[in-house]
Amino acid sequence: MAPMVSKEQTFKVVEICAGAGGQGLGLEKAGFEHELAVEIDSYACQTLALNRQSWKIAQGDVADRSVWKPEIYAGVDLLAGGVPCPPFSIAGKQLGAGDERDLFAWAVQTAVEIRPRALLLENVRGLSMPRFAAYRQHVLDSLADAGYVGQWRLLQASDFGVPQLRPRFVLVALRDKDAPYFAWPEAQGDPGTVGDALRGLMEENGWEHADEWAQLASGIAPTIVGGSKKHGGADLGPTRAKRAWADMFVDGLGIANEAPAMKDPHPEEKKPKLTVEMVKRLQGWDPADKWELAGRKTAQYRQVGNAFPPPMAEAVGRAIHDALSQKEEKTDLGLLKVEHDGVYRALREADGYVSFEALRNRVKPALDPAKLEQHVANLSKDFHIDFIYPAQGGVEIRLGSFRAFTGQDDHERHAAFATRSARSRIS
Repeated sequence: MAPMVSKEQTFKVVEICAGAGGQGLGLEKAGFEHELAVEIDSYACQTLALNRQSWKIAQGDVADRSVWKPEIYAGVDLLAGGVPCPPFSIAGKQLGAGDERDLFAWAVQTAVEIRPRALLLENVRGLSMPRFAAYRQHVLDSLADAGYVGQWRLLQASDFGVPQLRPRFVLVALRDKDAPYFAWPEAQGDPGTVGDALRGLMEENGWEHADEWAQLASGIAPTIVGGSKKHGGADLGPTRAKRAWADMFVDGLGIANEAPAMKDPHPEEKKPKLTVEMVKRLQGWDPADKWELAGRKTAQYRQVGNAFPPPMAEAVGRAIHDALSQKEEKTDLGLLKVEHDGVYRALREADGYVSFEALRNRVKPALDPAKLEQHVANLSKDFHIDFIYPAQGGVEIRLGSFRAFTGQDDHERHAAFATRSARSRIS
């Protein structure tokens, strides 16, 4: 049964790349009712069906029109999702628009076409880096052209009661009439420690050292990873993360099937491993929600590792709910419009080709020639850039089309996803 929400107005949401329901549960608590949840992973779809029989669930590639037809949901209150992270991940190659798994641009274009009142997309911290400034600017400009005001914000899970260092880069966009009523949620206090969160689970089997372990696990968790299918089995991440876990007397080399036994050694002698249920707790799931996970241990862990923590989703969802309810005007519309990439903006607004010198003069503050060249080189990773070399010397450039997949019939994504091996790499 769904948890009780306030008696405020309920808004409708379509959730794409819904995963195991972390974002969906948070949005539900914030007052949103699911019209549809779309997800490609079969285990995640089973999880959603286990917990919310009332939700309509579509399984398959979210960009495949045989899976769902976006136009049916035109005008829905909220389009939300956590699109694949690898195109922007610091741990990956940061291919951005050149990665066939990139669905961020597609999701934005879908919003432009079906015109929800609000858009919520979340991704990894890598998308906030200078490498993707033009990508972000393109997204904001595309939304602005369609009558939306978009904002990016780097949020930290530990600010919302989740005992984990889990930064998420979040885009919220609202129509002009609703945007002044939106304000980002404020931090909600001390999240507690890993020991605080897991003491009860660690002593499930009567482990006699559970209290001592809880005192030793006195920090908050590093970012929980391992959700990607390329990782093989379930463990707590790369070497640096494992060191951080070891500092809290947790063995990060795998996931346990159950909590320590009564007579298991002291944690200073042998560090315990976490169970899936423990990791789920560190991702922000409230045990009162009784949220079940489908599949065996590795499948469950991947679902948890990919999740948007429910308390974060709830906090952002409530801020969007307040804006759609137009409760209280909070922000000057002009203050919401932030520029992320002046070079991209200058090229976008130019009439034809521009020399490097003219481009330097259009950008404030001006970049030195070497930095400008590097900036254009970065731009070319996400956009087609046209060059000409006039007879009088020098070079002139023009901004071409966006490389990202936005639904084009002839995009290389279709060929890449025609094989099972490519589909299996979706995270």
